[in-house]
Amino acid sequence: MNVQITTKPAPPEPALIRRSRIREGQPFPLGATWDGLGVNFALFSAHATRVELCLFDDSGETEIERIDLPEYTDEVWHGYLPDARPGTIYAYRVHGPYEPEAGHRFNPNKLLLDPYAKALVGSVTWNPALFGYVMESGDDLSFDERDSAKFTRKCRVIDPAFTWGRDQKPDVPWDRTIIYETHVKGFTKLHPAVPERLRGTYAGLGTKPVLDYIRSLGVTSVELLPVHSFVNDSYLLDKDLVNYWGYNTLSFFAPARRYAAVPDFAFSEFKEMVARLHGAGLEVILDVVYNHTAEGNERGPTLSFKGIDNASYYRLLPDQKRYYINDTGTGNTVNLSHPRVLQMVTDSLRYWATEMRVDGFRFDLATILGREPYGFDEGGGFLDSCRQDPVLSSVKLIAEPWDCGPGGYQVGGFPPGWAEWNDRFRDDVRGYWRGDEGLLPALAERITGSADKFNKRGRRPWASVNFITAHDGFTLNDTVSYNEKHNAANGEDNRDGHSHNLSANYGVEGPTDDPEIRAVRLRQMRNLLATLLLSRGTPMLLAGDEFARTQKGNNNAYCQDNAISWVDWTAIGAEERDLAEFTQRLLILRKAMPMLGRGRFLTGAYDEELGVRDVTWLTPAGVEMTPENWNDGGARSLAVLLDGRAQTSGIRRRGSEATLLLLFNAYHDMVQFTLPEVVGGDAWMRVLDTNLSDTQDLARFDIGHIYDVTGRSMLLFVLRPAEVDHATETWRSYQHVIQAFERAESESVAFATAEDA
Repeated sequence: MNVQITTKPAPPEPALIRRSRIREGQPFPLGATWDGLGVNFALFSAHATRVELCLFDDSGETEIERIDLPEYTDEVWHGYLPDARPGTIYAYRVHGPYEPEAGHRFNPNKLLLDPYAKALVGSVTWNPALFGYVMESGDDLSFDERDSAKFTRKCRVIDPAFTWGRDQKPDVPWDRTIIYETHVKGFTKLHPAVPERLRGTYAGLGTKPVLDYIRSLGVTSVELLPVHSFVNDSYLLDKDLVNYWGYNTLSFFAPARRYAAVPDFAFSEFKEMVARLHGAGLEVILDVVYNHTAEGNERGPTLSFKGIDNASYYRLLPDQKRYYINDTGTGNTVNLSHPRVLQMVTDSLRYWATEMRVDGFRFDLATILGREPYGFDEGGGFLDSCRQDPVLSSVKLIAEPWDCGPGGYQVGGFPPGWAEWNDRFRDDVRGYWRGDEGLLPALAERITGSADKFNKRGRRPWASVNFITAHDGFTLNDTVSYNEKHNAANGEDNRDGHSHNLSANYGVEGPTDDPEIRAVRLRQMRNLLATLLLSRGTPMLLAGDEFARTQKGNNNAYCQDNAISWVDWTAIGAEERDLAEFTQRLLILRKAMPMLGRGRFLTGAYDEELGVRDVTWLTPAGVEMTPENWNDGGARSLAVLLDGRAQTSGIRRRGSEATLLLLFNAYHDMVQFTLPEVVGGDAWMRVLDTNLSDTQDLARFDIGHIYDVTGRSMLLFVLRPAEVDHATETWRSYQHVIQAFERAESESVAFATAEDA
């Protein structure tokens, strides 16, 4: 069956309330643009035969006029309405061939969103009329004549004017960046100091108690899960669930209304949130989803791109254009090999970077963005576009470097200028602290910036975004509390979510009152946090991990818009506060020791002039590691000597010449370490021991030459030079680190209560 329909009429025109004046307008910029006098409308479609602009009343419910866009220039349909104003509600009906087997799915009965819409109104109500084919038949070659207008969203023309005041981007250098991943709604929905009407909103995230807390913790950059307008999947709504994470984008320019205290002003509320975060010195990074859309495969709805120009916007099977290439696992794949689609994505990024003033982007399934028809190419069109663009090359670009397509795993494969999520860091560090065998060489690679993945083409250690946990998977607490996933609440009989969690429960599955198990879990959380925050690379912390947030063992809470996913600020007791302040101390110490973010990879090479190595690997006996030591699969202990005097790149910063010693012991039992010998009046000062919950006893020099490291523990020492060297940079570096340590001991995380609202 090969359906070809080119003249099928759209539904009858509504009774005309008015007849707007229409002029030719311009084919650029794409979208609906208010110029102070009227609105220019421009829509790309290479295969359409006619485009109707549909106008609606102020409620967005009644269609009041249809206007044919009069001009077609360079595959762009355009027209200018001198009588249109900001607030005008509109959408499109696009005519053309309905020939699914040739990749064309035009159906003017379906109302379509403008891909460049800056604001949306209404919501998607799942109904068979949303589908271009007769959904009940299951035959995507059939043609549906029902009007979808009352079941779908519409677009609103905006006036982009906004008073930014003295807003200034923080411009945090990569080597000082510390990312805090969170969710707009989930972070404040239960926050007692946020006014109830603002909880779960952009405005709520910008309130003073929230900003004070994030700033006091010591992170530099807040990374938000998707805020582009997205759709709740029908199969989730049928189970009384929703798409909580937001990886189901429908509009790449419009901020999600669901996160706005006043939905019709989501775009301005988002801007105010950005301004407030910037005012607190915090960057804003957006998690963006350009790899697929909410329209699904050939049996999905027709909401926008599919009805505007299916064959251009999506990757279709070359010999069966009825079907979609599904490198995303979600039904479709956006076709960034098409120049106009590539333009749309880069236009979207520039819009958010300039008009909305965000500081960077994390790209979901980013391998797809670099994949051409022949495979992944780090010199592909999208990656090259970002690299040469004066706007995009100046913001932070972070890839999730994998997808489910061919050659999809590309950690370390992105070009210079990009950072990448490093799942090897997560897996190797989790496995090491769990006690898995044979991971000492991998641990050494991960804590020094993963040179095996990133040391090429002049890339720097910051290119490795290190993380222990992220939104996808167990929280830190659950990583040390559960052996298995517990996703029953997702309604899929615990089949969803991955099973390779590299987790351990240490004797009991889930919560326990057993003091010994709780002590081990808390120490393991401190170990994981310390490894993350004292390693080279760019650390990313999952919001709530700093005070042991739990999702009750759910490692795929994408559909849980409830207490499972929301940060519970009411469940923070003494242990949780101690862990948060431990995290704060780590962050203060990290900032005081620039060599942890040094711009070059550690090599272990001997500096003849200085007589030092930048890194020396030692056994617990205090001797240098040999190949036999590295190949010992049962070895789980290691000492790492970092000599700051070998700092050779960039401008020297305070603390850069401090010499540090890290001790790692993943054995269950105590291990005796011999500390490196010191000369003259030098001495090792202990500033971190994950086995000591009472930090008042940390700063000690009388620790001797031998140190008994408790099982499952990590320590940090700083070398105090002899006082006779007090005028040297080494002495000043030591003093800077100690001052930071003393500051960490005196400061508290700014937790807020209802009285602070």
